[in-house]
Amino acid sequence: MARRSRPRRVHGDVQGERRTRWQSIYRLVRRIPRGRVMTYGQIATLLENRLSPRAVGWAMHGCPDGVPWHRVVNASGGCSTDRLPDVPAGLQRAMLEAEGVKFRANDTLDLNRYRWTP
Repeated sequence: MARRSRPRRVHGDVQGERRTRWQSIYRLVRRIPRGRVMTYGQIATLLENRLSPRAVGWAMHGCPDGVPWHRVVNASGGCSTDRLPDVPAGLQRAMLEAEGVKFRANDTLDLNRYRWTP
């Protein structure tokens, strides 16, 4: 009988205390200027891949007040929050548009134009 390998974790192993890692995400997101965005993957990379892009998304979903969560988008420049049952559809897009971000016909924004790199 072949030995099964240990299942791969979806989010990878979190190094350090979760609160500390998530606070690092929140500090970075608070720095994103109005009218600019970062991607989940970009944030994960800047944090030296201690968290996956998906884990960054989970952190953003539960972020404290004062964190501009709407300025974090998916790798295609789209709003992933429309799939969440507790976030009104179109809210993230409306908040970004209020900051001057323009969306294309395919409901994505131009990351070459709006991506912020610290």
